[in-house]
Amino acid sequence: MSKVDFPLLIARAVRHVVSSAPSAVAVGAVGKNILRPDNTAGPVAAFVDGLLQTAVEQEASDIHIEPSSAGEILRIRLRVDGFLRPVPGIAEPVSAVLLPNIINRLKVMSHLDTTERRLPQDGRFSFVPEGAGETRGTVDVRVSVIPVLCGEKAVLRLLNLISARRLESLDLSPANEEILRRWCRLSGGLVLVTGPVGSGKTTTLYGVLSELDADTRNIVTVEDPVECAINGINQMAADEDYLTFPRALRSVLRQDPDVVLVGEIRDEETAEIAVRAALTGRLILSTLHTADSVGVVTRLLEMGIKPYLLAATLAGAMGQRLLRRLCPHCREKYIPAEGSAEAEFIKKAAGNDEAAKGAFYRAVTGNESCPVCGGSGYHGRIPIHELLPVNNEFSRAIVRGADGKELREIAAASGFKSMAADGVAKAAGGLTTIAEVERSLYGMV
Repeated sequence: MSKVDFPLLIARAVRHVVSSAPSAVAVGAVGKNILRPDNTAGPVAAFVDGLLQTAVEQEASDIHIEPSSAGEILRIRLRVDGFLRPVPGIAEPVSAVLLPNIINRLKVMSHLDTTERRLPQDGRFSFVPEGAGETRGTVDVRVSVIPVLCGEKAVLRLLNLISARRLESLDLSPANEEILRRWCRLSGGLVLVTGPVGSGKTTTLYGVLSELDADTRNIVTVEDPVECAINGINQMAADEDYLTFPRALRSVLRQDPDVVLVGEIRDEETAEIAVRAALTGRLILSTLHTADSVGVVTRLLEMGIKPYLLAATLAGAMGQRLLRRLCPHCREKYIPAEGSAEAEFIKKAAGNDEAAKGAFYRAVTGNESCPVCGGSGYHGRIPIHELLPVNNEFSRAIVRGADGKELREIAAASGFKSMAADGVAKAAGGLTTIAEVERSLYGMV
């Protein structure tokens, strides 16, 4: 349960809005009086501050604020462990009369145009939550506001200490961590991290940057947007209008870089520049949206990269997903029933029949007194990975046009372990569940 008294804050905010500008609320105009004359927080500002504080306490990654029920009430939700859920402490529906004032408050904090309500806007701000210590500090918030049918919808992405991540905190298996550390020591080549939106790709790349020596190497990043500032690294913010990824990347390559992080390879031009840069002896780190690590080859070839160039520059590819982590206090051990769908999934994912005969863990829900998970059975998230080193045989297969199936067989012969196998191993260790592995890799195993 949140420590913030939301019923009191909501009541004060509604009373303030209705009494100060009833006509403005009726026509959907942006409310005023966000701050008192002495610049202290008014009722609406106090509510927004309480929402941010609660999101940090709940370790939420996003806050969603949107009109609901034909614009009569607000729906406010937090994304925790990958799932949207109601805000603890807000049991009753929130009146929609607060929406214009809440949106206005967020626009003021993000330095956005408070008079523009017909076009999407993006901004950011930082705040220090109550009780912040050395382990938490300032939280950066990325704000996106879009017009919807009954007003405006805001989504706040909380970026908390992503820059402090190191490889040790990425929950890599010992074998995968050793491969990734080898990639960090490369003087040149192309290393790509793949996965869907919200799978932790940026966190992984920031972890790789933390292993590089910024004192002896010129490290530059091109991101859209820059998620967190990192000491000793030059970070450039790209956009889709003027400073595009290709334009920014061309400029960076004239800055004598040793390592370049490209936030995402989105188009053929960016892919071509990145590959050519890797060919000249620079280490290029980037992300790509593919289902798995082997799919990197197919995607780049579809983007027009010549097979011989890809074979000469691709050093490795990494696929990952985020799963919910089991609460250590709310789990139980069990052995999957022989012949069950779960047992068959384990056999197929692990690549052997013996894996399904071992013990696994599942969540025990309902223990609301649990100080860690509050009865959900899960707390936090854990990644699963697959790391694909590119050896000579794999490079030759790329040149001769081998398909994805053959490429995966060649990788497996060299010891490649899939995300599914990594997920089964972590489920057997009590870190997550087979159900979570199945959910995240549905249709891939």
